[in-house]
Amino acid sequence: MKQMILMLGAALLSTSAAAVDGRWAGERCSAIMPSEAEIELIERDFSAFKARRINTRRGLFRAPASVEIPVWFHVISQGSLPDQGNVPMDQIDDQMVVLNDAYAGTPFVFTLEGVTRTTNPVWYANPDAAKSSLRVGGAETLNIYSANPSGGVLGYATLPWGYSANPDADGVVVLYSSLPGGSAAPYNEGDTGTHEVGHWLGLYHTFQGGCRGAGDSVDDTPFERSPAYGCPVGRDSCKGPRKPGDDPVDNFMDYVDDFCMIRFTLDQSERMDAMHAQYRSP
Repeated sequence: MKQMILMLGAALLSTSAAAVDGRWAGERCSAIMPSEAEIELIERDFSAFKARRINTRRGLFRAPASVEIPVWFHVISQGSLPDQGNVPMDQIDDQMVVLNDAYAGTPFVFTLEGVTRTTNPVWYANPDAAKSSLRVGGAETLNIYSANPSGGVLGYATLPWGYSANPDADGVVVLYSSLPGGSAAPYNEGDTGTHEVGHWLGLYHTFQGGCRGAGDSVDDTPFERSPAYGCPVGRDSCKGPRKPGDDPVDNFMDYVDDFCMIRFTLDQSERMDAMHAQYRSP
């Protein structure tokens, strides 16, 4: 269990990767976050949606493991070998296990519906160009693209409120070597996928907004000034009586090493549930 790993206190990288002393040194997440003005509108609409559900007695929160999310996994490579991005099926299966373990206790269960494999060097470096050709399903379907996005990026995702404006773009992109057993140590246990799916379900980073404003719009994640790296348990970057609590460095929505990520909070789970009901439920 990853909780036990916290007690303990790759030879091949792709051409766009960056490594220092054997550690991946690229960008953890390049998901585009909305501006403060956009967040204000998003959160206003979200509050109104939740109020409507309460008023109609439909309830906000669904039972654990009650919402099945179909998953299509699109492997984009530049050749037939694993080190060219053609990840084997056992790594995809392991990624699905990581997702379901991470989201245990939330309403969501992820079910692999299909796998596509495409050899295309252009799409390999720019997986967004592949989405209009490969994407399957509607807003409720999670499309994951494994590739080698340019710029040393581990992953990125679209956010649920953007689906209606650009459905073809919807989905999650992960560096192929971030899958469990890949070479992008210390980000090779599959939690790049966990993190990006959190965005796909409506979560911000835990350090959203720094020490001011609404932060990540989740009440039970302490404010955090900036991303955390490694596993700095006990860090408190937003001090003061109005910002209590150590930084949530063990949270899946921070930037820490994969082994350090172990949880979503209850309020994060409830936010993802309501966001899914608002934007992704058929």
